[in-house]
Amino acid sequence: MSHSTTSPNVVPLPDAAISMLRASASQACAVLKAMAHEDRLLLLCQLTQGERNVGELEALVGLHQPSLSQQLGVLRDEGLVATRREGKYIYYRLASFEVIQIMQTLSELYCGKVMKKMAGR
Repeated sequence: MSHSTTSPNVVPLPDAAISMLRASASQACAVLKAMAHEDRLLLLCQLTQGERNVGELEALVGLHQPSLSQQLGVLRDEGLVATRREGKYIYYRLASFEVIQIMQTLSELYCGKVMKKMAGR
């Protein structure tokens, strides 16, 4: 049975897209679950600006080393960030196109409102 009622401004997904999402729903849920923590989301926001080392992230996000390491570990374990070592420093970066796309969408939805408010002052 098909329902013809949709929310305003929502483009319905084709059946093929819904089938593809169904096949990868657990992967999508794991990514979203890892992002669903304020500190981790703020870390990802900083990484949209480019690669950062732990000291830079600590200063930018305001997390102390133990909490920072724990949150970065979750992001790394879920494949949202990748690392490289240079001397005594470990650098973090966004790990996939999907994560970059999600962060860009979040920025458009939430940061765009802030920027518009600031421009209106």
